[in-house]
Amino acid sequence: MIDDGARQLLELYPRIFFACHVRHVRDPKTRRMLSAHQASILDHLDEREPVTLLDLARHMGVTASTMSLHVERLVRRGYVLRERDTRDSRRLRLRISASGMRIREANSVLDPERVRAMLSRLPAAERDAGLRGLEILARAANEQVIEQSAKARRGRGRLPQ
Repeated sequence: MIDDGARQLLELYPRIFFACHVRHVRDPKTRRMLSAHQASILDHLDEREPVTLLDLARHMGVTASTMSLHVERLVRRGYVLRERDTRDSRRLRLRISASGMRIREANSVLDPERVRAMLSRLPAAERDAGLRGLEILARAANEQVIEQSAKARRGRGRLPQ
């Protein structure tokens, strides 16, 4: 059973997403188009903290071979940096490159102009309260991602129980 808060978020978030989401992802420098899936991969990578190809595939709900194909295209275009794990050379560690960051920054999931227009419809106090609420939800989301990642690693025997 879903509680009222979860039900409300599940009802409200899609409205915001639908009103403000970006329909195309384009490299602002080369003007190349990226698939939504490729852009989503970039959204899941960090500049400093690498993620393994297998963990990324699991997180995004695709097979390692499917993820490998997408990552290979992103590596060839210079958007992803791929390196071998120093402890296990069979494992690939992925980070977003400066070019990948350029795309991510220029192509947010939400269109900045649409977001600005939506926020301009609100009185300042309501806008500030809404943004504060999103900040609180984002903090909880970050904590959940960290917890889920730790649970996944424990499940594979990497972290002590």
